[in-house]
Formats: sequence, structure tokens, C-alpha cells
Amino acid sequence: MLDKEREFYSASVLLIAGCDEAGRGPLAGPVCAAAVVFPKDYENPDINDSKKLSEKKRDALFEIVKRDALGYGIAMRSADYIDTHNIYEASRDAMKDALSQIDVPFQLVLSDAMPIPGFKVPVIPIIKGDAQCLNIAGASILAKVTRDRYMDELQKQYPNFTFGIHKGYGTAKHMEELKQFGPIEGVHRKTFGPVAKFYREQLTLF
Repeated sequence: MLDKEREFYSASVLLIAGCDEAGRGPLAGPVCAAAVVFPKDYENPDINDSKKLSEKKRDALFEIVKRDALGYGIAMRSADYIDTHNIYEASRDAMKDALSQIDVPFQLVLSDAMPIPGFKVPVIPIIKGDAQCLNIAGASILAKVTRDRYMDELQKQYPNFTFGIHKGYGTAKHMEELKQFGPIEGVHRKTFGPVAKFYREQLTLF
């Protein structure tokens, strides 16, 4: 049972928002952030770090988290936004956006290792927070499932790329696809190493 939040509840902290992101490392697609506020006494032993759950389990918990949360938010930042602002800022901006969608008045944010300076309530970054805090774990599930489904849809638009399988990460298969077909404008992250290398190589041909 993930219950590190219990350390932070007090007479002045009655509701805590957890936030996390998915997709900081891929070469393609957006970064997705989510934020969740569960009731103070909420328990669900099935909710865990999304990376530790099967796809089937994540999909089932995605609906449970949305149903049981007092409030939640989901936001994405595109590959173009990531290239313009860098992945760190894009992830933080998506988190702020997700948190701003929550209507219930939370008094504290616990994030998965992401400082959010200047936010309206205090933010405490927790290393590996998605494996310790129920609210962060819930957010990790919303972010991961939302992004994975987005990548599934991208594969339908661009069938030369198996985005539904590698989710935009730099797998051997994705690298083969990049070499054969080249990056997709607005989908691949031009500032990420292998994609940037492709563009550099193209420039040397002219």
C-alpha cells in the first residue's frame, strides 16, 4: 500500500494532489502529465507505479482512478513544444496545466521528482514518488495510459511507424523506421539525439 502522503496531512493540509508525467525519454510524440487528488482516507492496493503494471491492469485502473478521485487533470505538450522549450520545461508546464484542471481545493502538491516553483500551493518533489505516494501513482497511471493511447492513434495516421508498440522510444525497430522513412514533422523531437543526427546528415547532402 502506497501511503507516504500520510506524513504530510495536517490540520492545514486536508487534500493533497499528486502529479507525474509519462514520455520524457521518447524520440517522438508528446509528453503527458497528470494530477490526481484522492480522498484523504482512500485506499486501493492495486494502484502502483504505472511502470510496474501490465497494460491490461493500467487500463482497468485508469477508469478506477478517474472514478474515485475527487479531482484529476491531464495535459500534454507536443514534440514541437518540447523542441522549443526543452523536455524539462515542457514536462513541468504540462504538470502545471494538469494541476490547474482540478476544481477541489488541495493544499499541497507531491510531485514525482519535479520542482514547480511559484505554484499557488507548496510543491514537494519526491524521488521515485510514483512508487511511494498513492496520489502520484494514480497520476502516473492517467499519464501513461493517455500517452500510450495517443501513440496508438499516431500509428493509424503513420502506419510506417509502429508507434503502438514502441510508443516513440528509441528501440531498434524505431531506429530502423527512422532510417528508412525519416522523421515525421511535428511528431519526432528534432532536438533529441538520433532525430537531430538525421537532420544533420540531411544538411550535409546539400
